[in-house]
Amino acid sequence: MSNQLFDAYFTGKAMDAVFCDHGRVQAMLDFEAALARAQARAGVIPTSAVAPIEAACRAELYDFEALGLAIVSAGNSAIPLVKALGKQIASVSPEAERYVHLGATSQDVMDSGLVLQLRAALTLIEHDLQQLGDILAQQAQRYSTTPLAGRTWLQQATPVTLGMKIAGWLGAVTRSRQRLHVLKPRLLSLQFGGASGTLAALSEHALPVADALADELKLNLPDQPWHTQRDRLVEFGAVLGLVAGSLGKMGRDISLLMQTETAEVFEPSAPGKGGSSTMPHKRNPVGAAVLISAATRVPGLLSTLFSAMPQEHERSLGLWHAEWETLPQICCLVAGALVQALNIAQGLEVDAGRMAQNLELTHGLVLAEAVSIELAQRVGRDTAHHLLEQCCKRAVAEQRHLRAVLADDPDITAQLSADELDRLLDPAHYLGQATTWVERARAEHFALAF
Repeated sequence: MSNQLFDAYFTGKAMDAVFCDHGRVQAMLDFEAALARAQARAGVIPTSAVAPIEAACRAELYDFEALGLAIVSAGNSAIPLVKALGKQIASVSPEAERYVHLGATSQDVMDSGLVLQLRAALTLIEHDLQQLGDILAQQAQRYSTTPLAGRTWLQQATPVTLGMKIAGWLGAVTRSRQRLHVLKPRLLSLQFGGASGTLAALSEHALPVADALADELKLNLPDQPWHTQRDRLVEFGAVLGLVAGSLGKMGRDISLLMQTETAEVFEPSAPGKGGSSTMPHKRNPVGAAVLISAATRVPGLLSTLFSAMPQEHERSLGLWHAEWETLPQICCLVAGALVQALNIAQGLEVDAGRMAQNLELTHGLVLAEAVSIELAQRVGRDTAHHLLEQCCKRAVAEQRHLRAVLADDPDITAQLSADELDRLLDPAHYLGQATTWVERARAEHFALAF
């Protein structure tokens, strides 16, 4: 449902246009126009009927408010639209009106119209995901060796790099792009089965018309109609759920890195962005909030799609209806999250100095593992672990830097020189394969040829 107060924040204009009333009606009318062309190609209707039907298949000719009211009694949007379409055509060509919607059923119109909308939605999402991937790949490379504290259980662990963290976001985007590419042929399938899915009304012309209709709409012709087999739509919704969740992960990381006590990475600033109604100093992560919000809302909507899968017999009562607004809402929420993610990724503000300061908050304790592993090569694992554990306890109790405590311990200095201790306690020298992960994530992103 459109909401002027919040749509600009939580959704995207282009996606809103796909699923607005005009978009929905036009998609159904595109089906009707294509059906007429297909039936003329198959010799089912006269070619003279096509032009009047096509001319009437323009959404701006119809009263959306009147259609909405008619749906209350009709039970779906196709019934009143087809009636209005027939009247529109009859006013110009009573002969052509006889061939409108021939052999099709309401669900054919609505489902195929939805697939046309989803094709447009998928194009937008794929474009934004690729663009986001390009930006994240650049940022991951830029900060490939920039150390910051790794955090496990919300506590400082060993050092990582900002590039490695961004590469994690990039990898999730790449996998979502792969999933969408694989499901596309299944999703973009024509719905055309007639009353009970047999196309009996078209007799021997059924398959030729179906072939021509799929060709006209540039959709795949499935092995059979899918009126109550909804896995195609649910699969798409599920992948969008993964997209939302991955973007939510990105938003969660950004919001935590923006906390006052951390202050390492920030969303791009702008006049009036992220302020407070009472606190002039605030800089709130308003973009990250959209990413987290979408990741929170989409799973509930997705559960509706899954719940609506066990549909009755050949045509469903209520379960099909539960889908109508659900999948478009998922698309709009994901599109809105992508808009915000693109803005954040492009304008990411990084304070490497603060990252270095935060790595020193524990006075070297975050690198105790590095010293312990090196020492273990010389005195054994258990002995090394015990020595470092005792030194860490002294460092905390005496409020001293671990480097100074280690320098005072003869068992340590007997094995490790001052230069070795300096190197082991330098975060830049304990980043493991962080740059490798960045290179691999970038390579996988750029390897996608679609």
